[in-house]
Amino acid sequence: MWERIVTMLRKEFIQVFRDPRMRMVIFGVPIIQCLIFGYAVTMDVRHVRLVVVDRDGTPASRDFVARFTGSDYFDAVARTDDERRARALIDSADASAFLQINAGFGANLDGGRVAPVQLVVDGSDSNTARLVLNYSAVIAAGYSNDVLVARTLRQAGRTLAVGAVDLRPRAWFNENLESRNYFVPGIMAVLVMLVTLMLTGMAIVREKEVGTIEQIMVTPIRPVEFILGKCAPFIVIGFVDVLLVTAVGVFWFGIPIRGSLLLLLGATSLYLLSTLGIGLFISTVSSTQQQAMMTTFFFFFPAMLLSGFIYPIANMPRVIQWATLVNPLRYFLIIIRGVFLKGVGADVLWPQMAALLVLGLAVMTFAVKRFHKTLA
Repeated sequence: MWERIVTMLRKEFIQVFRDPRMRMVIFGVPIIQCLIFGYAVTMDVRHVRLVVVDRDGTPASRDFVARFTGSDYFDAVARTDDERRARALIDSADASAFLQINAGFGANLDGGRVAPVQLVVDGSDSNTARLVLNYSAVIAAGYSNDVLVARTLRQAGRTLAVGAVDLRPRAWFNENLESRNYFVPGIMAVLVMLVTLMLTGMAIVREKEVGTIEQIMVTPIRPVEFILGKCAPFIVIGFVDVLLVTAVGVFWFGIPIRGSLLLLLGATSLYLLSTLGIGLFISTVSSTQQQAMMTTFFFFFPAMLLSGFIYPIANMPRVIQWATLVNPLRYFLIIIRGVFLKGVGADVLWPQMAALLVLGLAVMTFAVKRFHKTLA
């Protein structure tokens, strides 16, 4: 039995690595995509192009503007007292927001009155606009607090400083709230799913397309041995891709891995059970490699969108949230981020690991039965 499986393994490895382009897809593309996502895909918004409309021109207004331009979030691209020019810059996409300070700003602050300020943001990109508004609210609140503390009340010859609430927020696990630390571990799960689905989905259908599957089945090899021989190389490739992306994330991007690497590899084996089973099923329902490729992407993109990788599952409709329960990518993302960022162990992640085990056994059993029926 083992001799036949080893023979299948040797044949499959030769088949996979014979084409130099396939070697690039398996090992090069995950590294390239990890680098692209690590640098390009970020939910942080920095260097927002800001137009300053300062009609007050007092030290107070200049100090307030400096709070914006002195941060990493805003860059002053123009200064004017003409609101129409500021609107034109936003219309032409040369600016993303303009800050308007009307005359009397400094006088209102000196008199203890409210000094209104307007920030106009380009809302065509709603996510960016929301973050810009949040950043500006924090900056304005900080400035208001400083003005409130600096202002004094004089009573009976004494100078009394006005107190303020000292809120000191702290973020756990991702102290600087770097979106890179959130996305790069998730890329690992997405790439492993994509690579194993593509390879498994095309492996068996390739044999059917070129007419060699009949020759294989007339040999003494049994269907179970055939499936093991087909899937085992892709299991190895899946683990290698996990280690490659982990190395890039840790050593190139400096993403911490606070948990156990062995736990991550163990969870990866459960995850591969599901993805290989899905790929095997796709292979049994496809007649050509092109059809298998299209079916793979038809499954992959909804699985990615409904996994919590990009959009929070809690924000989805209730029916869609139920549908995500059968998505293995959902559970593996929780495990990966728990191991990388939180450093938690199996005592915390066992529900996700159990879900992957149940899904993997169910999908693989269904795919194997379908494969037997196809051969019959």
